[in-house]
Amino acid sequence: MASPLAAASAYASVARIADPSAALAGAIGGGAKSETSFTSVLKEAMDAVNETGKKSDTQSRAMVNGKSNLVDVVTAVSETEVAIDAVVAVRDKVIAAYEDIMKMPI
Repeated sequence: MASPLAAASAYASVARIADPSAALAGAIGGGAKSETSFTSVLKEAMDAVNETGKKSDTQSRAMVNGKSNLVDVVTAVSETEVAIDAVVAVRDKVIAAYEDIMKMPI
């Protein structure tokens, strides 16, 4: 069940980037500013998806060897499927945004 937690973490990271009032408050307050870029958020999300896939593979191998039960395997595979669906949805949105930008007149 790490997939919903990873998704919530990624959404929170994106919200921090997208919230201009938080950036303004950090600049005015002069507090410690944490650098968060879209690239780092994307890398963390991809690492989380990769880790979820590895857990699914591990559970599947354990099932084949008779060391795991079916419920754990199905849960791990479902988490991986949800994570990959999220990645595909983000990819589709990025491509759509790129196409919209390319349609803009100069």
